[in-house]
Amino acid sequence: MMTTVDPGNDTRSRILAAAQRLFAERGYAATSLADIAAEVGLTKTAVAYHFHPKDRLAAELLAPAADDVFALLGTRDDFVPALVDCVVRNRAVIRLLMEDFGTADSAPPGTPGEAIRTFRDAIHERLVGPNPSERDRIRGWAVLGALQWGVVHTMDLPEDLVRTELLHLAQPPTP
Repeated sequence: MMTTVDPGNDTRSRILAAAQRLFAERGYAATSLADIAAEVGLTKTAVAYHFHPKDRLAAELLAPAADDVFALLGTRDDFVPALVDCVVRNRAVIRLLMEDFGTADSAPPGTPGEAIRTFRDAIHERLVGPNPSERDRIRGWAVLGALQWGVVHTMDLPEDLVRTELLHLAQPPTP
């Protein structure tokens, strides 16, 4: 099941639900506070009252996915299936993050890009181990790329199908 925000009746929840939907459809950079306001039937000022700057809105949407990632980095034995489940469950949020993955390496300390880089690198290390061979490093980055792009470009497909195919691709080859 994709992580979704409960639209509820309160303004804050409605703004979060609209933002999640628009970010997933258009991307973070292409969605303005005015777009979100129009979707909810509010003024831009009303949306900004709850979420200004726009980064605060993104951070609140990312929090559940971040919790999932922290849980994954624990001592779980079945890491690859858990990672695939996490990515599929949070695919709307992954779409939001995709714009920032490319700039994470050059992000200054204390920025959201640094947090994304830290998550990404920790997941890679968990996939390949602390001292991977060159082949394992390449495989680890390829798996992460496939998971990221695989969920972003399959938002219209059933989660079970996406999960099954990504899990098949992400499993280590059998010797």
